[in-house]
Amino acid sequence: MEDVCAKFVSQKVSKARWRPPPAAALRPPDCFATGSWDNEDNRISIWSVGDLGSVGLNGEYQGEPQLLCDIRHNGDVMDMQFLDQERIVVASSTGDVTIFRHHQNNQTLSANQRWEKAHYHVDRGAACGGAACTGVICNNPEIVTVGEDGRINFFRADQKDAVRTIDNADSSTLHAVTFLRTTEILTVNSIGQLKIWDLRQQRNEPSQIFSLTGDRVPLHCVDRHPNQQHIVATGGQDGVLSIWDIRQGTMPVSLLNAHEAESKYLDLKIKMLLSLWSCSVFLPSLFLV
Repeated sequence: MEDVCAKFVSQKVSKARWRPPPAAALRPPDCFATGSWDNEDNRISIWSVGDLGSVGLNGEYQGEPQLLCDIRHNGDVMDMQFLDQERIVVASSTGDVTIFRHHQNNQTLSANQRWEKAHYHVDRGAACGGAACTGVICNNPEIVTVGEDGRINFFRADQKDAVRTIDNADSSTLHAVTFLRTTEILTVNSIGQLKIWDLRQQRNEPSQIFSLTGDRVPLHCVDRHPNQQHIVATGGQDGVLSIWDIRQGTMPVSLLNAHEAESKYLDLKIKMLLSLWSCSVFLPSLFLV
């Protein structure tokens, strides 16, 4: 690996997300956010790389990231997604879901909205009854969260209460969620199932269920093809990446032995070819699919 810049940040970082650039921007993103876990004082941090050093021939930044601002976060950061250029939605191990706003004029962060114990096991009012919020996806102003409690929540950034909650969406832990279309979401769970939910339907049941054959290996991450929405990728605890065509059957059409450890994150993007980025607990990988 060439031209890698490493920076010691004194935190165990669990998540990192690039801030989306403006619609008309020609340059790549110049800021990213990180969230930490398993620290006495977990933090949400905003970093800049855009004004540092020079830009290489391939458009990569050459320089060390600089901390712009940070803020304390209650619990481990389980997931995070930018809602827009100023707001980022963070899922906590306490069950809370928080929107943080980045004030770019004075480089500070503040909590803009919080849904306390959006996910919980038995009693939402109990002092320690929260269940980890394991995944979040945004389509401004809509926010969808999933959790250890098998619950799916639908929020709007401008509303204090949940728009809709599916309390018993799954009998097992839901690990991740993404939008398939504006009216449909995908979830993956701890028993190897991929489910499609039609938000137009009032019944609290999935419209389709897809499963891995054999051992029910937990699925930890999911994403869809940006142009061909019927193509979906999932990453499992065994490090295997599964490619699904949701038009054909209920099993994956392709399996990739990608990692020796569990796949924690993946991202499908279109450039010259379709590249599938995935990340295990050890190393990131790039695959052409």
